[in-house]
Amino acid sequence: MDAEGPEALSDLCLTQVCCSLDALCSRRADGSMCLSWAPVLPQEMADQLLRKMGTKGILNDTTVGIFRNCKELRLRRAAIRFCPVSAEAFRLALCPHRLQELDASWVSGGLTGADIVSGLASNLECRSSLQRLSISGLHLDWESLMEDGGTHVGFSSLQGLRTLNLASTDLTDAALEDICSLPQLESLDISCSAVSKLTALLDCKSTLKSLIAHRLRQLDMSAARLFFVFSQLHALRHLDFSDDHITVDDSDGRDGDETVRQLLEGSPQVLPSLVSLDISGRKRISEAAVRAFVEARAGLVFMGLLATGASSSDVLTSQKTLKVTGEANENQVCEALRRYRDRECFIREALIHLYNLITDIDKPRPDMLKLVLSGMQSHPTSLHVHLVATACVFHLTTQDLAEAMPVSLLSSTVTQLLYAMKTFPNHQQVQKNCLLALCSDYILQDVPFDKYLAAMLVINWLSSHEEPTLQRMAVAVISILVAKLSTEETSQLGEDVHIMKLLALVQQKAMVGVVDSTLKFALSALWNLTDEMPSAARNFIECQGLELYEEVLESYYGEPSVQQKLLGLLNNIAEVEALQADLLEEDLLEHILSLLQDAQVEVGVRYFAGGILAQLASRPEAWTLGDELLSTILKQLHASIMTWTQLEREMVSYRSFHPFYPLLQTGQPSGVQLWAVWAIHLVCSQNTSHYSSMLEREGMTELLKALAAHPDTHGDIKGLSDSILRMVEQHGGHTGPRNS
Repeated sequence: MDAEGPEALSDLCLTQVCCSLDALCSRRADGSMCLSWAPVLPQEMADQLLRKMGTKGILNDTTVGIFRNCKELRLRRAAIRFCPVSAEAFRLALCPHRLQELDASWVSGGLTGADIVSGLASNLECRSSLQRLSISGLHLDWESLMEDGGTHVGFSSLQGLRTLNLASTDLTDAALEDICSLPQLESLDISCSAVSKLTALLDCKSTLKSLIAHRLRQLDMSAARLFFVFSQLHALRHLDFSDDHITVDDSDGRDGDETVRQLLEGSPQVLPSLVSLDISGRKRISEAAVRAFVEARAGLVFMGLLATGASSSDVLTSQKTLKVTGEANENQVCEALRRYRDRECFIREALIHLYNLITDIDKPRPDMLKLVLSGMQSHPTSLHVHLVATACVFHLTTQDLAEAMPVSLLSSTVTQLLYAMKTFPNHQQVQKNCLLALCSDYILQDVPFDKYLAAMLVINWLSSHEEPTLQRMAVAVISILVAKLSTEETSQLGEDVHIMKLLALVQQKAMVGVVDSTLKFALSALWNLTDEMPSAARNFIECQGLELYEEVLESYYGEPSVQQKLLGLLNNIAEVEALQADLLEEDLLEHILSLLQDAQVEVGVRYFAGGILAQLASRPEAWTLGDELLSTILKQLHASIMTWTQLEREMVSYRSFHPFYPLLQTGQPSGVQLWAVWAIHLVCSQNTSHYSSMLEREGMTELLKALAAHPDTHGDIKGLSDSILRMVEQHGGHTGPRNS
């Protein structure tokens, strides 16, 4: 059972609304949507609907129009993160609401920070109600904010602001001065921005409790001046002055590193309220300085020390309430993955250390897998992240570990692996890691994911790579996935280019007479690709597959596992009337007949040999070879089948029983009929519930009844038909036609 449980009813309802927007809405003159009718939604539900539309990827200028209705849909905590929303749509749909929070980070569509601030400031209620604003990743266009109809407009117009996120923006020193005049500002994130001076922070020193200033590339202040500014922030409880350790060379960030050293070695009276300090990525940090800092501050709850080389001190583990990001142990690494989700440099570093921790893992760790997945999802285009993350996924899901994971977590993880294969098609190690993780019976058989996409990605990859180990894994994955696809999906995979690649692998192995897993998986994949798939079967013939299979059939006479797969594919061809003529070659049929007759050959091989011959013998009007051969085949079919013992293991599966229809007609020779009922009896006895339902659904029970009741039907066939009907009756309670 999935540990995460079912989705909340409210989520399901909101998802349904998202899926039905077209039916629920009319269009305004400007093309935006308007709900045709809407009740007054609970306020929180309106927020959730907006967020759900964003996460579903359907929030845009057209759909956001439903929120122009401020009476029924009242927004307070609005999130349009990553959504394509223009300035005009934002002004009309969101600005009229009495917002308390707005997350417009990384919005596309040309919306600028200036558009957001001026739009919000145009609503007098918003000027005082808005407490949290996040516009990270946007162009601020600060100059256009300076005057609006003669009145100064800026962040300071939003007097209620307590939390402001301006990370990864073109924030200027002038804009920072305006921001620091806010009377209630408590939390400020200016990471990766363009500020060069932090002196303006002194204007909010009595209110500012949290300052996040990660990777300030353009900071131009001496260590002494920086230390002075920080030391004046008496209310500060959290300071993040971390740096990107990967892109910085030793000459960059020296003043920042020196400031950090002074903070660590300074008096506890400097930043007396501080309980959280993040200096990950900083250079020249000593364990002695970290120890002194921690010991001097009893109330400390967090230290960020990843990529500093100073996270191994025993004082960090002795403080039970202190959380640490670092590389010294599992807790530190996992904490780094949790806290630094949006920072690629730290995610890369933490994943490397996690990989070293889990190479010999033998217990399921869904918590770790969630953290790895989160890192991949947060940095979808980062090769460095996916290179290590995909290796971590393999180690966390290998062997039996996957079976102990929540299915929904595995499903999301596999989806991300497929995304990685699609995004980095030419990076062999990423592809290898993904194939290693996918090459799991449990994942391929029991975990829901886009199996068609997976099969297409793997088969396309196989077409352009020759590395033997990866080929083996690729054909293994394909052979299993193809059996899971719909007929429409399988037909798209059965193109001649894919058939040719798989045939080339078979030929490569057959030339040296080897029997290995690559050969068997390639044969299985071809068998499954042509199952009830006439177009793929024709492609197989046109790619000279028949000639190759005739040779392999003779050269691997003593290998039943190989022969079953060869004959299974020839069965698929024999089921297609238009292709049967291609099999009517005397040498080929005499060889198949010899397999049917040979008592020393395994029943599994004789079964498939019989299937080919039964299909070809069922249409005497199309028979072009000698009558004596046809007569021998029909006689030997019946005689041989009666010597077969029941098979214990599952050897074959059928998409449907449609290929059996012509074989079960009352006018067919007994050998043809007997093979068909023996085959149906075999699969029904091995998987009664599945095949009983299929028999009834496809009308086969009526055909079997008619066959059993016909006076000319051979007793052997009647006995097997009655046995099948009894199985169906015991399973479903009746053998009559089902209600649709």
